[in-house]
Amino acid sequence: MSKLPITSTGYEKLETEFKKLKTVDRPYIIDQIAEAREHGDLKENAEYHAARDKQSFIEGRIQSLEDSIARAEIIDVSKLSGSRVVFGATIDIVDCDTDEEKTYQIVGEYESDIDKGLISLLTPIARAFIGKEEGDEVTVVTPGGKKTYEILAVKFI
Repeated sequence: MSKLPITSTGYEKLETEFKKLKTVDRPYIIDQIAEAREHGDLKENAEYHAARDKQSFIEGRIQSLEDSIARAEIIDVSKLSGSRVVFGATIDIVDCDTDEEKTYQIVGEYESDIDKGLISLLTPIARAFIGKEEGDEVTVVTPGGKKTYEILAVKFI
């Protein structure tokens, strides 16, 4: 059973979703199934089948979250320092071709959100930056071809 690195913020989000599914969504869907059963013939009862499908999704998500929480290795980013890119680092980079600057934080797979600048440790771009320092140029192979970036800053915030 391998550990899953995750930030404390990401871990809190997992726990919040887990608690909501167990205490709010699961009881609600159980009530929906009971109500749909009262409508008679289950073979042709669309409400019943929809509720059962939703229950199946909820139970699967609960199991997935239980596994993730059990394997979580919480990394306190505020206690990290240095000039090398590691898990939890926030990096300012510039595209060497377009001069477009971006900021990303390298996070666990379950908390990534590219729109918020959170990239998974498992992505090719994150893996390319791991171990590099400020000022280093990094070439990343993307579906659109090779891209070269320069690391402007490495921060732990």
